[in-house]
Amino acid sequence: MQKVFYELSSSRQNALLSLINWGEFYYIIKRKVGKRKAEESLVLLEQLPVTILSVDEKLVKEAAEIKSGYAVSYADAFCIATAQRSNGQILTNDPKFKLVKDIVTIVWLADK
Repeated sequence: MQKVFYELSSSRQNALLSLINWGEFYYIIKRKVGKRKAEESLVLLEQLPVTILSVDEKLVKEAAEIKSGYAVSYADAFCIATAQRSNGQILTNDPKFKLVKDIVTIVWLADK
């Protein structure tokens, strides 16, 4: 991911992260390592070339449509809808995204 963020920064582009996925990022870190580390992670996230996309009614409906048709989590449906809305790609190593490779471009990251 470090290389991806470097390339984004160098090209003056930003990754998009829906507000729903921002919340998912926070709760996963808090659950694993506690509130203090989760708060520190949000501060670090703010320093990356990432734009947090607010959630509107249209995005909620788009995510709900995806969720109704694919066996993905609701948060993942927001990730997919955000990528579709922006004609973007999803960067992941989560094999669950194989289920949606026909509706959004997936860039597979190597496991570390």
